[in-house]
Formats: sequence, C-alpha cells, structure tokens
Amino acid sequence: MQIKAKRAKRVRQTVGSRIFDVIIYVILILVGLLCLLPFLHVAAKSFSSNGAVISQRVFFLPVELSFDGYLMVVQAPSMMRSLWITVLVTVSFTALGMILSILAAYPLTKKGLKGRTFFAFLYMFTMYFGGGLIPDYLLMNDLKMLNTVWSLILPLSFSAYNIIILRSFMQSSIPDSLEEAAFLDGASYWGVLFKVVLPLSTPVLATLCLFFAVGRWNAYADALYYISTSKLYPLQLKLYYLMGMASDAATLAEGGSTTYVTGEVIKATCVMFATLPIIILYPFLQRYFVTGIMIGAVKG
Repeated sequence: MQIKAKRAKRVRQTVGSRIFDVIIYVILILVGLLCLLPFLHVAAKSFSSNGAVISQRVFFLPVELSFDGYLMVVQAPSMMRSLWITVLVTVSFTALGMILSILAAYPLTKKGLKGRTFFAFLYMFTMYFGGGLIPDYLLMNDLKMLNTVWSLILPLSFSAYNIIILRSFMQSSIPDSLEEAAFLDGASYWGVLFKVVLPLSTPVLATLCLFFAVGRWNAYADALYYISTSKLYPLQLKLYYLMGMASDAATLAEGGSTTYVTGEVIKATCVMFATLPIIILYPFLQRYFVTGIMIGAVKG
C-alpha cells in the first residue's frame, strides 16, 4: 500500500510539474509574440505598396511587395547624413566609454589602492543622484558644446554601472596568481592590463560594448535638447521628428526624388532603417552577452 501511495504521489507531482511547464511555456510564447508581432507589422508595412497600406490590408506579411520606401530613404540626403552622424557618434562614444570603464575598473580591483572604497562610493553616488536637465543644459552651454557632436559623446561616456560590472568580472574571474606571475616576469601594470587582464575579459568587454553601442544608437533625448541644427540630427532624432509629421514624408527627398511614398510607408521604412544595424550586430555578440553579465554579477 505504501508503495502504491508513493507511486501515486510521484504521478501527481509529475502531472503537476508538466502542467506548470505548459503554463510557463504559454506565458513565454505570449510575451514573445507581444514583442515580435509589432515588429513584423512595421516590417510588412515597409515592404508593402502605398495602396495596400492606405487600404489597411497589411498585417504581418507584405502585400504587393515594394521597395519604394527604402529607395526614398537611401536617396534622401538628410537621412543618409543622419545615419553617418549616428555611426560616427556611436563608434566614438563606445570607444571612449570602454577606455574610461577599463581605466576606472582595473585600479578598483587592487586591494592596495589607497582610497579605493571612496572612489567606488563616488562612482556609485552618480547612479542615484544627478544635477538634472537644466543644470546639464547650462553646463553644455558654458562649455560651448551645444550643436556639436561632443554633446552626444562626452556626457554619457562615463557609466558607473558598466564600471561596476567590469570590476566585478575582473575580481571574480582573473586569479591574482596570473598577475603576480606577470609581475615576476617584469611586466608593468600597463603590461598586465593589456597582456593578461583584457585578453581574459573578452566576454564582459563585448557585453559592455553592446551596452554602449545600443544605448547610444537608440538615444535621442540628449540630441533633442542639445542639437538644434538639422544637419547634425542623429538618426533617432530624425526619426522622432519624422514620426511627428502629419504630412507625407516625401519631404525627405531633398534631392527631388520622383518616387512618391505615403507617410505610413516611409515611417515604417525609417523605423526598420534605424533598427536593422543593431539587429545585425547583436547575433555576433550574443554568445558573449550572457557570459559577461552572469560572471560580472557574481560579486559586487
């Protein structure tokens, strides 16, 4: 009898766990669809004809396949100019952010550094308290950085969050014995950093590069405040103004394009145009992403 009771209990537990797994999978699928379907709808509109979009016949697949929207975006001088400005700002911002993060995080791993706790607290303090928008704007004005790309690169290149992740990774994943062996071989701190620490920190470095690049690529609020010259609009700010236009987006064609595209098609095309570079980049860094985050979060 006891054996039968145990078997029945195991069967009930197995059935209950399977039901729970099914519920979890259903929830995950629904959440995934909530994220995927809007993107598919926008992508379908960008590849559909004007008539199909106007008549609201486009849902998740293109109707009457057309590339007129992409041709107009590529031919529009303002969009291509905004694209190159965004690429320039993103690359410069990511490079500067990584340099600052490395040079700030590596010394914080040294127990013999005097004032290490104070500097760590100072970095964390910036995560919780800030001057606000008006002081930031006044500072940019005093530094003569308004309407320059430097206003999009310098202010946010310091990230206390990324510094903490990088410091935690170095402390938890790189044995002190490796650095001690390098010092015994005559290496300097710079030599240890470039020849030992950084090569072993590839996962977290790739993760932080992704953080910096995606964050800068998608940002538009600082450009909205600091940039008023249309020739310096980054791509996301250009898209922000475009989405707010009531008239057809044919005004993009400053060069006099003869192709007519409705506002809905061109807006969907611009969204895809701004999103595709990050979508293309992400798979190459995805294998480092989880490793870098999980290892970097082991120790605080």
